[in-house]
Amino acid sequence: MVLCGLSGSALAKGKVDREPKGKFSVPVLDVKSRQLVLEANQTLTIHCRGRWELSWVFPGGVARDKESVQLEDSRCGRQSQHYCSQLIISSAQAQHTGSFRCRYSQRTRRQSAVYIYVTDRQRPFVEEQNNSPDVVYIKESQPLVFPCRVTHPDATVSLVKFPDRELTPDQRNIVWNSRQGFLIRSPTYFYIGLFSCKTSVNGTTHSLSYLTHRQVNKIMEVYLNSTSPVQTLQGDSLAINCTVTAEWNSRVSISWDYPGQVNRAAIISRRIMASKTHMVFYSILSIPKLHRSDRGLYICRVTSGPVSRETNVSVTVYDRPYIRLTPRQGAVVEAHAGQKSYRLSPKLRAFPAPEIIWLKDGKVAAEQCSRYHVDGNSLVIRDVAKEDAGKYTILVGIQEHRLYQNLTLSLVVNVSPGIGEKAVSLQDAGSVPQGSRQALHCSSHGVPPPHIAWLWHPCPPKGL
Repeated sequence: MVLCGLSGSALAKGKVDREPKGKFSVPVLDVKSRQLVLEANQTLTIHCRGRWELSWVFPGGVARDKESVQLEDSRCGRQSQHYCSQLIISSAQAQHTGSFRCRYSQRTRRQSAVYIYVTDRQRPFVEEQNNSPDVVYIKESQPLVFPCRVTHPDATVSLVKFPDRELTPDQRNIVWNSRQGFLIRSPTYFYIGLFSCKTSVNGTTHSLSYLTHRQVNKIMEVYLNSTSPVQTLQGDSLAINCTVTAEWNSRVSISWDYPGQVNRAAIISRRIMASKTHMVFYSILSIPKLHRSDRGLYICRVTSGPVSRETNVSVTVYDRPYIRLTPRQGAVVEAHAGQKSYRLSPKLRAFPAPEIIWLKDGKVAAEQCSRYHVDGNSLVIRDVAKEDAGKYTILVGIQEHRLYQNLTLSLVVNVSPGIGEKAVSLQDAGSVPQGSRQALHCSSHGVPPPHIAWLWHPCPPKGL
């Protein structure tokens, strides 16, 4: 509906004379049509009436704080039981084109709307563009929209793919809508490239350009340069690298949560690299000089569209280097001859990582016997033998900080007892005179020294 006004003014006239059915379940506009067409610089006036307090929602191009936009609210009705609001735009412009909605302030879903076209022959498109095209995103399983809205519902607009391929709306996959632009219901790879919306007014061609980008949200991997907890000293520097691999054309956002975030203690740098198969995004969090307050959990959060991933590492900041060395089961330990292996393993906590040397009876253990093997802070003895008994000393040192500690453990190797005269019971002692004195000998060895006990039982009768 085109309104021709007087003296450069167009008014949406006619107040609401009677209440509609439903007793104002939604606000009521004095505009009977769902759309109005105005010329630029005309005045737009819309009345809204309802049961409760009212508010307005304007198109993005309408600046509420401008003097040209006025709102007049009042109580109306026979006993002022209703609320009325009047919207006045004294000089409508092309960028004001859009949907004007009147709604209840506390019941915002209850609303009434009218779409206003503000026609300007010098500006057939609502949006304006600089020399560079706008970017529109192709999202998986979603339609593609080229938002070239127009200021007149009957404008003829064509969609052109660079350089000169014109696409004809078929109202199935390619749909034209003057309030929205061109809608591509099922965009394929064909729609990746440079497109433009074109229209002609009085022989002059106007166009808007769009560069499509296929947005991918698949995050393949997120990892830190340290998978185990980080231990460091106060005053040292810290650098944690969060690496993200994602598909081509992905746009990834990387953020950090860390203990000193409020004070912005960290410096965060970013880098992007492309390979033949994927994109690699780096975010490096660095702190030049650590304080005790920097200890805690460092979280790398990654988002790409609706997809999100995160990984973390804990950081411990020590005041000074230290060594804590104590026996695990006392200063004397026991093993058994014939064991496949035995491990001497005291309790050790130290930072930074110390150097460790094991001695046996004052000499380097690993140089004395090939069966001795150092594993971490433990000494492993393979095929334990009697001669492995002795004093073992662990030397722990952090040379750069001149910290040293040692601990000595005594190893006792238990040997199962054995009887030297194994054949005594098998030999025939022969006959001895009754009443004579005889001596039987038993020699035994073992660790600890064995206890020997004698037992007697009568021989069976001969012949049995």
